This record gives sequence, structure tokens and C-alpha cells, in this order.
Amino acid sequence: MRDEKRCPVCGARLVRPERGRPPVYCSRSCQARAYRRRRQPLPEPGTPPVSRPTDVRARQRLRIAEAVWRIAAGQGLEAASMRRIAAEAKVSLRVVQYHFDSKHALLVDALRLLHEENERLARARIPYDMTDPGALLRAVLDEFLPLDDQRAFALRVFTAYYARSLTDPALAAVFLAAEQPLERLVADIIGMAEAAGATAPGIDRTHEADLLVSGAVGLGLDVLHDRRSLTDVRRVLDYHLARIFPTGAGGGAAADPGAGGGAAADPGAGGDAGVGLEAG
Repeated sequence: MRDEKRCPVCGARLVRPERGRPPVYCSRSCQARAYRRRRQPLPEPGTPPVSRPTDVRARQRLRIAEAVWRIAAGQGLEAASMRRIAAEAKVSLRVVQYHFDSKHALLVDALRLLHEENERLARARIPYDMTDPGALLRAVLDEFLPLDDQRAFALRVFTAYYARSLTDPALAAVFLAAEQPLERLVADIIGMAEAAGATAPGIDRTHEADLLVSGAVGLGLDVLHDRRSLTDVRRVLDYHLARIFPTGAGGGAAADPGAGGGAAADPGAGGDAGVGLEAG
């Protein structure tokens, strides 16, 4: 009758091994689900729902996500196995499985958390000043450049995700935003400047946005590879911005390059994605 025992989670038959203790669950996934149920018991019937504290859970998920970032930046996502992530985060594999049902879910959530972190930092760096759209656009483009260790790190992580997305359609569906929010953000800034008469005549804001975003991303990668210096890259961006904002129109575009640096485009200024190479 022992061979007829079933998994208490999914009901699958449990087969007793020839040696060792009999299994309690049919898989590690069911074991993790049972662990979650014990940690989060169902309320008694008739009891109104009570919100459970999530601070500890959120901190632990972020700790695991940060481990994914470090592995991705240093070795690429191919090296990010569940065991390797657990070791990097200094937690047990069971803890990782408790928070994430699968490796794919973990990779996607780590990317989302990185977007949120970069958005938070970008909001503090980018001056939301629509009275000078040229300076605002310059600050947004600076967000794609590895201006310090944090921004260089984020760019490396996004590059690792981009490489993985080429062979992982499910990840690509999450990573590559079809609506291109970053290009739309840049186009909106140019459009507001155009409406105020602060741009060169005859420009196409959509084409200009596509060129600026893809160009800034590529130039940022060149800096990571030491193919170009930040000074050279900023000269290139200033050249293109000068075409859009001629002298005397939106003069902030060619201002001091150090005035607004960042590395993650601010979705709060008009888009709905974090710093993302997904638009590039």
C-alpha cells in the first residue's frame, strides 16, 4: 500500500525508491508549493482578508534578483542556473524556488526589478523641465551612457538580456517592448519643442527619435568596449541634437554634458518602461 501514497499537493502517485526514505512530494516544485502553503495558511472561513506584511519577502526577492544581475553582467545569462543564483545570493536553492516557480519567471522578474530600480534613480537625476526641451532631451540621452559604475553595470545586464532574447522567444516577448516607449518618449519631447518653434524646420520627430535612441544605445556599448570615450560619444550626440535644436532654439541641447547624466531613461517623463535596451 505504500506504493499507493500520493503527493499531498498535486495527487500524483509516489513511488517508493529501492533505497532511502520514501518521498513525501512528487517533485521539488510541489515541495516548494507546500512550503508556501505552510508559510501562508488560508484564513478561517468568515474571516475578512488581512494584508500580510511583504517587506521581508520583497527584500529577499530583490536580493535574489541582484544575484541574477551580477551573474548576467559578469558571465552572461547562460551562467545563471538556479543553483548558481542561489549561491550568489547566499540563500538556499529552496528559498529561490519558494519565491520563483521557474528559472524563466526569475529572469523575467529580475529584469522588471532592474527597470524599477533604474527608473527610481533616473527620476532623481533627470530634471523635468519642459521649458527647455533641448536640455531635457540631452539628459534623457545621457541615461543610455555608462557614466559611472552603476550605469555601466545596468548596461551590461541589459546587454546580457538582449543576447539571451535572440534565442529565447518567451523572454524576448517580455524584453522587447513592441510599442517602443523610449522612442516615443524622445519623439514626444521633440514634438513639444517643435510646437514651441524650438526645432529646425522640416524634421521628422519619429525618425529623429529612432536615430537618437538606437545611436545612444550603440554608442554606450562602444564606451563599454573602450572603442570610444565618453567625450567622443557626447560630441556625436551634440552634433545630432544641434541639427534638431539650432543655435538659439532650445539652447540647452548643447549645454554642459555633465548636467544631467544618467543611465536609464525616465519613463515618468512620458514613457512606460524603465531604462531599457528593449527599445533599442
